[in-house]
Amino acid sequence: MNKYKKVVLAYSGGLDTSVIIPWLKENYNAEVIAFIANVGQPSDDLIGIEKKALLSGANSAYIVDLREDFVKNYIYPTLHTGAIYEGEYLLGTAIARPIIAKNQVNLALKLGATSVCHGATGKGNDQIRFENVYTSLAPQLKIIAPWREWNLASRSDLIKYLKQRNISTEATLQKIYSKDENIFHTSTEGGILEDINNEPIKDCWSRTNDPIITPNNPRKIHLKIKNGYIHSINKKKYSYVKGLEKLNKIGSQYGIGRIDIVENRLLGIKSRGCYETPGGTIIVKALQALEQIVLDRESFKWKKQIGLEMSYVVYDGKWFSPLCQSLIDAVQTFNNVMTGEVTIQLFKGNINILQKSSPYSLYSKNYASFETNKLYNHSDAEGFIKIFTLPSKIRALKKNKIEKSTIKKDNIN
Repeated sequence: MNKYKKVVLAYSGGLDTSVIIPWLKENYNAEVIAFIANVGQPSDDLIGIEKKALLSGANSAYIVDLREDFVKNYIYPTLHTGAIYEGEYLLGTAIARPIIAKNQVNLALKLGATSVCHGATGKGNDQIRFENVYTSLAPQLKIIAPWREWNLASRSDLIKYLKQRNISTEATLQKIYSKDENIFHTSTEGGILEDINNEPIKDCWSRTNDPIITPNNPRKIHLKIKNGYIHSINKKKYSYVKGLEKLNKIGSQYGIGRIDIVENRLLGIKSRGCYETPGGTIIVKALQALEQIVLDRESFKWKKQIGLEMSYVVYDGKWFSPLCQSLIDAVQTFNNVMTGEVTIQLFKGNINILQKSSPYSLYSKNYASFETNKLYNHSDAEGFIKIFTLPSKIRALKKNKIEKSTIKKDNIN
Protein backbone atom coordinates (compact mmCIF):
# COMPACT_ATOMS: atom_id res chain seq x y z
CA MET A 1 0.00 0.00 0.00
CA ASN A 2 1.33 3.43 -0.98
CA LYS A 3 1.12 5.63 2.13
CA TYR A 4 2.04 8.66 -0.02
CA LYS A 5 -0.67 8.07 -2.64
CA LYS A 6 -2.04 11.65 -2.54
CA VAL A 7 0.27 14.59 -1.83
CA VAL A 8 -0.60 18.29 -1.47
CA LEU A 9 2.38 20.44 -2.46
CA ALA A 10 2.87 24.07 -1.42
CA TYR A 11 3.44 25.29 -4.99
CA SER A 12 4.91 28.69 -5.86
CA GLY A 13 5.46 28.25 -9.58
CA GLY A 14 9.20 28.68 -9.18
CA LEU A 15 11.88 26.32 -10.41
CA ASP A 16 12.10 24.22 -7.25
CA THR A 17 8.41 23.39 -6.94
CA SER A 18 8.11 22.87 -10.70
CA VAL A 19 10.72 20.12 -10.40
CA ILE A 20 9.11 18.69 -7.27
CA ILE A 21 5.87 17.81 -9.09
CA PRO A 22 7.38 15.27 -11.55
CA TRP A 23 9.87 14.14 -8.89
CA LEU A 24 7.03 13.22 -6.54
CA LYS A 25 5.24 11.30 -9.25
CA GLU A 26 8.39 9.38 -10.16
CA ASN A 27 9.67 8.67 -6.66
CA TYR A 28 6.43 8.26 -4.72
CA ASN A 29 4.03 7.22 -7.49
CA ALA A 30 1.69 9.82 -6.00
CA GLU A 31 -1.22 11.93 -7.12
CA VAL A 32 0.09 15.48 -6.81
CA ILE A 33 -2.16 18.40 -5.89
CA ALA A 34 -0.66 21.87 -6.24
CA PHE A 35 -1.74 24.28 -3.51
CA ILE A 36 -1.16 27.93 -4.44
CA ALA A 37 -1.50 30.54 -1.70
CA ASN A 38 -2.24 34.10 -2.74
CA VAL A 39 -0.61 36.13 0.03
CA GLY A 40 -0.23 39.25 -2.06
CA GLN A 41 2.78 38.33 -4.17
CA PRO A 42 3.10 40.21 -7.51
CA SER A 43 0.12 39.47 -9.74
CA ASP A 44 2.47 38.40 -12.55
CA ASP A 45 3.51 35.44 -10.39
CA LEU A 46 -0.09 34.18 -10.33
CA ILE A 47 -0.90 34.58 -14.02
CA GLY A 48 -1.24 31.15 -15.56
CA ILE A 49 0.13 29.45 -12.45
CA GLU A 50 -2.57 26.75 -12.38
CA LYS A 51 -1.84 25.85 -16.00
CA LYS A 52 1.87 25.82 -15.25
CA ALA A 53 1.36 23.38 -12.37
CA LEU A 54 -0.71 21.06 -14.57
CA LEU A 55 1.85 21.18 -17.38
CA SER A 56 4.51 20.18 -14.84
CA GLY A 57 2.46 17.08 -14.08
CA ALA A 58 0.15 18.05 -11.23
CA ASN A 59 -3.17 16.20 -11.19
CA SER A 60 -4.98 19.30 -9.98
CA ALA A 61 -4.28 22.80 -8.72
CA TYR A 62 -6.03 25.12 -6.28
CA ILE A 63 -5.50 28.86 -5.73
CA VAL A 64 -6.70 30.24 -2.39
CA ASP A 65 -6.85 34.00 -1.75
CA LEU A 66 -5.49 34.49 1.77
CA ARG A 67 -4.72 38.21 1.67
CA GLU A 68 -7.45 39.51 3.99
CA ASP A 69 -6.86 36.76 6.54
CA PHE A 70 -3.10 37.26 6.28
CA VAL A 71 -3.20 40.99 6.97
CA LYS A 72 -5.89 40.94 9.66
CA ASN A 73 -5.02 37.80 11.58
CA TYR A 74 -1.29 37.34 11.12
CA ILE A 75 0.44 40.60 10.20
CA TYR A 76 -1.45 42.93 12.55
CA PRO A 77 -1.35 40.63 15.62
CA THR A 78 2.41 40.36 15.15
CA LEU A 79 2.75 44.13 14.82
CA HIS A 80 0.59 44.62 17.91
CA THR A 81 3.09 42.67 19.99
CA GLY A 82 5.94 44.84 18.70
CA ALA A 83 7.86 41.82 17.38
CA ILE A 84 11.00 42.82 15.49
CA TYR A 85 13.58 40.07 15.05
CA GLU A 86 17.09 41.06 16.13
CA GLY A 87 16.10 44.71 16.22
CA GLU A 88 15.41 45.22 12.52
CA TYR A 89 13.57 42.42 10.71
CA LEU A 90 9.77 42.78 10.65
CA LEU A 91 9.40 39.03 9.96
CA GLY A 92 7.80 39.42 6.54
CA THR A 93 8.74 35.97 5.23
CA ALA A 94 8.42 34.15 8.56
CA ILE A 95 4.92 35.41 9.24
CA ALA A 96 3.59 34.18 5.87
CA ARG A 97 4.57 30.55 6.41
CA PRO A 98 1.96 29.69 9.09
CA ILE A 99 -1.02 30.83 7.02
CA ILE A 100 0.28 29.07 3.90
CA ALA A 101 0.96 25.82 5.74
CA LYS A 102 -2.34 25.95 7.63
CA ASN A 103 -4.39 26.27 4.46
CA GLN A 104 -2.27 23.62 2.75
CA VAL A 105 -3.13 21.26 5.61
CA ASN A 106 -6.81 22.22 5.39
CA LEU A 107 -6.86 21.33 1.70
CA ALA A 108 -5.04 18.05 2.36
CA LEU A 109 -7.60 17.04 4.98
CA LYS A 110 -10.51 18.12 2.78
CA LEU A 111 -9.27 16.06 -0.17
CA GLY A 112 -8.28 13.05 1.90
CA ALA A 113 -4.58 13.41 1.12
CA THR A 114 -2.06 11.33 2.98
CA SER A 115 0.92 13.69 2.69
CA VAL A 116 2.05 17.29 2.45
CA CYS A 117 5.18 18.58 0.75
CA HIS A 118 7.19 21.81 0.69
CA GLY A 119 10.07 23.09 -1.41
CA ALA A 120 12.21 24.56 1.37
CA THR A 121 15.88 23.63 1.41
CA GLY A 122 17.60 21.72 4.18
CA LYS A 123 19.67 24.75 5.10
CA GLY A 124 17.08 27.42 5.84
CA ASN A 125 14.36 28.36 8.29
CA ASP A 126 11.32 27.63 6.15
CA GLN A 127 11.53 23.86 6.42
CA ILE A 128 11.13 24.23 10.19
CA ARG A 129 8.30 26.73 9.87
CA PHE A 130 6.29 24.59 7.45
CA GLU A 131 6.81 21.38 9.35
CA ASN A 132 6.04 22.98 12.72
CA VAL A 133 2.61 23.85 11.37
CA TYR A 134 2.07 20.46 9.75
CA THR A 135 2.92 18.71 13.00
CA SER A 136 0.86 21.07 15.14
CA LEU A 137 -2.32 20.85 13.06
CA ALA A 138 -2.25 17.40 11.45
CA PRO A 139 0.47 15.11 12.81
CA GLN A 140 -1.06 12.17 10.97
CA LEU A 141 0.00 13.57 7.59
CA LYS A 142 3.28 12.35 6.16
CA ILE A 143 5.83 15.06 5.36
CA ILE A 144 7.95 15.05 2.21
CA ALA A 145 10.90 17.45 1.94
CA PRO A 146 12.57 16.79 -1.45
CA TRP A 147 15.61 18.97 -0.80
CA ARG A 148 16.55 16.62 2.03
CA GLU A 149 16.12 13.57 -0.19
CA TRP A 150 17.04 14.08 -3.82
CA ASN A 151 20.50 14.23 -5.37
CA LEU A 152 19.84 17.44 -7.29
CA ALA A 153 22.40 19.92 -6.03
CA SER A 154 22.19 23.05 -8.15
CA ARG A 155 20.01 25.26 -10.29
CA SER A 156 21.52 23.73 -13.42
CA ASP A 157 20.59 20.27 -12.12
CA LEU A 158 16.98 21.36 -11.72
CA ILE A 159 16.78 22.89 -15.21
CA LYS A 160 18.37 19.80 -16.72
CA TYR A 161 15.87 17.60 -14.86
CA LEU A 162 12.93 19.44 -16.44
CA LYS A 163 14.43 19.46 -19.93
CA GLN A 164 15.00 15.72 -19.83
CA ARG A 165 11.28 15.31 -19.22
CA ASN A 166 10.22 17.87 -21.85
CA ILE A 167 8.71 20.13 -19.22
CA SER A 168 9.05 23.76 -20.27
CA THR A 169 10.47 26.32 -17.86
CA GLU A 170 11.27 30.01 -18.00
CA ALA A 171 14.06 29.54 -15.46
CA THR A 172 17.62 30.21 -16.56
CA LEU A 173 21.07 29.81 -15.09
CA GLN A 174 21.33 33.59 -14.93
CA LYS A 175 19.04 33.92 -11.94
CA ILE A 176 21.23 35.54 -9.33
CA TYR A 177 19.02 36.11 -6.32
CA SER A 178 16.55 34.20 -4.21
CA LYS A 179 13.43 36.31 -3.70
CA ASP A 180 10.32 35.93 -1.58
CA GLU A 181 7.42 38.35 -1.86
CA ASN A 182 4.04 38.91 -0.27
CA ILE A 183 1.79 41.87 0.43
CA PHE A 184 3.87 42.84 3.47
CA HIS A 185 7.44 42.17 2.46
CA THR A 186 10.06 41.44 -0.20
CA SER A 187 13.31 39.65 0.61
CA THR A 188 16.35 39.32 -1.65
CA GLU A 189 19.17 36.92 -0.79
CA GLY A 190 22.09 35.25 -2.56
CA GLY A 191 24.16 36.55 -5.45
CA ILE A 192 26.56 39.35 -4.56
CA LEU A 193 24.95 39.62 -1.11
CA GLU A 194 26.68 36.41 -0.03
CA ASP A 195 29.85 38.48 0.33
CA ILE A 196 29.01 40.82 3.20
CA ASN A 197 31.62 43.31 1.98
CA ASN A 198 29.67 43.90 -1.24
CA GLU A 199 27.40 46.90 -1.21
CA PRO A 200 23.86 46.19 -2.42
CA ILE A 201 23.35 47.24 -6.03
CA LYS A 202 20.16 48.33 -7.78
CA ASP A 203 19.14 44.73 -8.54
CA CYS A 204 19.13 43.89 -4.82
CA TRP A 205 16.00 46.02 -4.39
CA SER A 206 12.76 45.40 -6.25
CA ARG A 207 10.01 47.13 -4.29
CA THR A 208 11.24 50.51 -3.08
CA ASN A 209 12.94 53.47 -4.70
CA ASP A 210 16.49 54.36 -3.80
CA PRO A 211 16.13 57.04 -1.10
CA ILE A 212 18.70 59.16 -2.95
CA ILE A 213 16.42 59.59 -5.98
CA THR A 214 13.13 59.93 -4.11
CA PRO A 215 11.22 63.27 -4.17
CA ASN A 216 13.05 66.25 -2.74
CA ASN A 217 9.91 67.47 -1.01
CA PRO A 218 8.73 65.59 2.11
CA ARG A 219 5.24 64.13 2.24
CA LYS A 220 2.85 64.21 5.16
CA ILE A 221 0.42 61.40 5.91
CA HIS A 222 -2.37 61.50 8.47
CA LEU A 223 -3.24 58.12 9.99
CA LYS A 224 -6.22 57.32 12.17
CA ILE A 225 -5.72 54.24 14.31
CA LYS A 226 -8.45 52.26 16.06
CA ASN A 227 -7.52 49.52 18.54
CA GLY A 228 -4.15 49.07 16.89
CA TYR A 229 -5.42 48.87 13.29
CA ILE A 230 -5.05 51.53 10.61
CA HIS A 231 -8.58 52.88 10.24
CA SER A 232 -8.04 55.64 7.70
CA ILE A 233 -5.27 57.23 5.63
CA ASN A 234 -5.58 60.96 4.99
CA LYS A 235 -9.16 60.72 6.28
CA LYS A 236 -10.15 58.00 3.78
CA LYS A 237 -11.18 54.60 5.16
CA TYR A 238 -9.54 51.46 3.82
CA SER A 239 -9.94 47.72 4.32
CA TYR A 240 -7.05 45.86 5.93
CA VAL A 241 -5.64 44.82 2.55
CA LYS A 242 -6.27 48.09 0.71
CA GLY A 243 -4.83 50.09 3.59
CA LEU A 244 -1.58 48.13 3.54
CA GLU A 245 -1.41 48.35 -0.25
CA LYS A 246 -1.88 52.12 -0.07
CA LEU A 247 0.89 52.53 2.50
CA ASN A 248 3.12 50.20 0.46
CA LYS A 249 2.68 52.42 -2.58
CA ILE A 250 3.41 55.65 -0.72
CA GLY A 251 6.28 54.18 1.29
CA SER A 252 7.92 52.70 -1.80
CA GLN A 253 7.95 56.09 -3.51
CA TYR A 254 9.97 57.52 -0.62
CA GLY A 255 12.36 54.58 -0.11
CA ILE A 256 10.79 53.58 3.20
CA GLY A 257 11.43 50.20 4.83
CA ARG A 258 14.78 49.14 3.36
CA ILE A 259 17.19 47.15 5.52
CA ASP A 260 20.39 45.26 4.70
CA ILE A 261 21.02 42.83 7.54
CA VAL A 262 22.90 39.75 8.62
CA GLU A 263 20.61 37.60 10.76
CA ASN A 264 20.97 34.45 12.80
CA ARG A 265 19.02 31.59 11.28
CA LEU A 266 17.45 29.04 13.60
CA LEU A 267 19.89 26.38 12.36
CA GLY A 268 22.86 28.47 13.45
CA ILE A 269 23.93 29.81 10.06
CA LYS A 270 24.21 33.55 9.59
CA SER A 271 22.59 34.85 6.41
CA ARG A 272 22.43 38.21 4.73
CA GLY A 273 19.42 39.74 3.03
CA CYS A 274 18.03 42.97 1.64
CA TYR A 275 14.50 43.31 2.97
CA GLU A 276 11.82 45.81 1.94
CA THR A 277 8.73 46.44 4.07
CA PRO A 278 7.46 49.93 3.16
CA GLY A 279 3.87 49.91 4.44
CA GLY A 280 4.72 47.76 7.42
CA THR A 281 7.47 50.13 8.52
CA ILE A 282 5.04 53.05 8.41
CA ILE A 283 2.53 51.13 10.54
CA VAL A 284 5.22 50.19 13.07
CA LYS A 285 6.35 53.79 13.46
CA ALA A 286 2.76 55.00 13.86
CA LEU A 287 1.98 52.37 16.51
CA GLN A 288 5.19 53.20 18.36
CA ALA A 289 4.20 56.86 18.38
CA LEU A 290 0.87 56.02 20.02
CA GLU A 291 2.54 53.71 22.54
CA GLN A 292 4.61 56.64 23.79
CA ILE A 293 1.55 58.54 24.93
CA VAL A 294 -0.91 55.82 25.99
CA LEU A 295 1.28 53.33 27.87
CA ASP A 296 2.66 53.92 31.35
CA ARG A 297 6.29 53.08 32.10
CA GLU A 298 5.76 49.54 33.38
CA SER A 299 3.32 48.68 30.58
CA PHE A 300 5.75 50.02 27.99
CA LYS A 301 8.54 47.89 29.46
CA TRP A 302 6.37 44.77 29.56
CA LYS A 303 5.25 45.26 25.95
CA LYS A 304 8.87 45.43 24.82
CA GLN A 305 9.50 42.11 26.54
CA ILE A 306 6.46 40.59 24.82
CA GLY A 307 7.73 41.85 21.47
CA LEU A 308 11.17 40.36 21.98
CA GLU A 309 9.74 36.94 22.85
CA MET A 310 7.22 37.08 20.01
CA SER A 311 9.97 37.83 17.48
CA TYR A 312 11.60 34.48 18.22
CA VAL A 313 8.27 32.63 18.29
CA VAL A 314 7.33 33.90 14.82
CA TYR A 315 10.82 33.48 13.40
CA ASP A 316 10.92 29.87 14.60
CA GLY A 317 7.53 29.04 13.12
CA LYS A 318 5.71 28.45 16.41
CA TRP A 319 2.56 30.32 15.42
CA PHE A 320 0.19 27.56 16.47
CA SER A 321 1.69 27.14 19.92
CA PRO A 322 0.22 28.03 23.33
CA LEU A 323 3.10 30.46 23.85
CA CYS A 324 2.29 32.39 20.67
CA GLN A 325 -1.39 32.65 21.56
CA SER A 326 -0.56 33.78 25.09
CA LEU A 327 1.65 36.58 23.74
CA ILE A 328 -1.07 37.73 21.37
CA ASP A 329 -3.60 37.64 24.21
CA ALA A 330 -1.22 39.57 26.46
CA VAL A 331 -1.34 42.69 24.28
CA GLN A 332 -5.12 42.81 23.87
CA THR A 333 -5.44 45.05 26.91
CA PHE A 334 -2.97 47.45 25.34
CA ASN A 335 -4.87 47.37 22.02
CA ASN A 336 -7.93 48.71 23.84
CA VAL A 337 -6.13 52.04 24.26
CA MET A 338 -4.21 52.00 20.96
CA THR A 339 -6.60 54.46 19.39
CA GLY A 340 -5.71 57.89 18.12
CA GLU A 341 -4.24 59.92 15.28
CA VAL A 342 -0.68 60.21 14.04
CA THR A 343 0.74 62.54 11.41
CA ILE A 344 4.01 61.40 9.86
CA GLN A 345 6.44 62.85 7.39
CA LEU A 346 8.24 60.74 4.77
CA PHE A 347 11.50 61.98 3.30
CA LYS A 348 14.46 60.20 1.69
CA GLY A 349 13.87 56.84 3.37
CA ASN A 350 13.09 58.35 6.78
CA ILE A 351 9.91 58.63 8.82
CA ASN A 352 9.42 61.54 11.21
CA ILE A 353 6.53 61.74 13.64
CA LEU A 354 5.02 65.22 13.50
CA GLN A 355 1.86 64.90 15.61
CA LYS A 356 0.24 62.28 17.82
CA SER A 357 -2.91 62.32 19.90
CA SER A 358 -5.23 59.89 21.63
CA PRO A 359 -8.26 60.08 23.91
CA TYR A 360 -6.29 57.67 26.14
CA SER A 361 -3.13 59.77 26.21
CA LEU A 362 -1.38 59.89 29.58
CA TYR A 363 0.63 62.93 28.59
CA SER A 364 -0.29 66.11 30.47
CA LYS A 365 1.24 69.39 29.42
CA ASN A 366 0.27 70.89 32.76
CA TYR A 367 2.26 68.30 34.70
CA ALA A 368 5.18 68.10 32.27
CA SER A 369 5.63 71.84 31.78
CA PHE A 370 8.73 73.58 33.11
CA GLU A 371 6.61 76.65 33.65
CA THR A 372 5.31 77.44 37.13
CA ASN A 373 2.10 75.59 37.93
CA LYS A 374 0.12 74.56 40.99
CA LEU A 375 -0.44 70.94 39.94
CA TYR A 376 2.99 69.73 40.96
CA ASN A 377 4.98 70.58 44.08
CA HIS A 378 8.69 69.96 43.50
CA SER A 379 9.28 69.29 47.16
CA ASP A 380 6.99 66.23 46.94
CA ALA A 381 9.79 64.42 45.13
CA GLU A 382 12.01 64.43 48.23
CA GLY A 383 10.09 61.76 50.12
CA PHE A 384 9.77 59.58 47.01
CA ILE A 385 13.50 59.77 46.32
CA LYS A 386 14.36 58.81 49.90
CA ILE A 387 12.23 55.69 49.64
CA PHE A 388 13.36 54.90 46.08
CA THR A 389 17.05 55.16 47.03
CA LEU A 390 16.70 53.38 50.39
CA PRO A 391 18.15 50.04 49.13
CA SER A 392 21.17 51.89 47.73
CA LYS A 393 21.64 53.71 51.03
CA ILE A 394 21.46 50.51 53.09
CA ARG A 395 23.86 48.76 50.71
CA ALA A 396 26.36 51.61 50.98
CA LEU A 397 26.15 51.74 54.79
CA LYS A 398 26.64 47.99 54.96
CA LYS A 399 29.63 48.20 52.63
CA ASN A 400 31.22 50.99 54.68
CA LYS A 401 30.74 49.01 57.89
CA ILE A 402 32.42 45.96 56.39
CA GLU A 403 35.32 48.02 55.03
CA LYS A 404 35.90 49.74 58.42
CA SER A 405 35.84 46.38 60.16
CA THR A 406 38.39 44.99 57.71
CA ILE A 407 40.69 48.00 58.14
CA LYS A 408 40.50 47.71 61.94
CA LYS A 409 41.45 44.02 61.82
CA ASP A 410 44.37 44.76 59.50
CA ASN A 411 45.67 47.43 61.85
CA ILE A 412 45.50 45.03 64.82
CA ASN A 413 47.37 42.35 62.88
